[in-house]
Amino acid sequence: MTPAPAQRPGTPGPAEPPGPTAPGNRPRCAGPPGGPHARRDRQRGVTAVEFAGWLPILLIVAFAGIQLGVAGFAVQQAGSAARAAARVASQEEVGHRWAEAGRAATSDWLSVSLSMGEACGDVATVTASVEVPSVMPFLPSPGTARRTVTMPCD
Repeated sequence: MTPAPAQRPGTPGPAEPPGPTAPGNRPRCAGPPGGPHARRDRQRGVTAVEFAGWLPILLIVAFAGIQLGVAGFAVQQAGSAARAAARVASQEEVGHRWAEAGRAATSDWLSVSLSMGEACGDVATVTASVEVPSVMPFLPSPGTARRTVTMPCD
């Protein structure tokens, strides 16, 4: 009997008889049917589909956050307009220019309306209303921000 020749490292050994090593008598190292890249080909595009499914939800959350910020800004602007208008209305010399002062205290892109509640008996009361603009054009305005300020007269 002759001894088996020595094998080089990294070369496959002598063929082994097929055995029950894996389902269908395939060796464990064999990939899924259809070649080693078949699974990757079946998974191609899955991430894009998942992203497309989450995108509307992410956009709604983002727009809701932006809308909340715009609403907070409108409330702040209503307070500034009412404070400026009441401060001017409480002064005898320029009391007739209260509406002009209130409008000047707000951003130009906001719609503000001012009303005088009480004119300088003891106090001047001014209410400012700012319509909160909608971030999404297909939705109506979410409401109006209203602030009232009372200042003592000079």
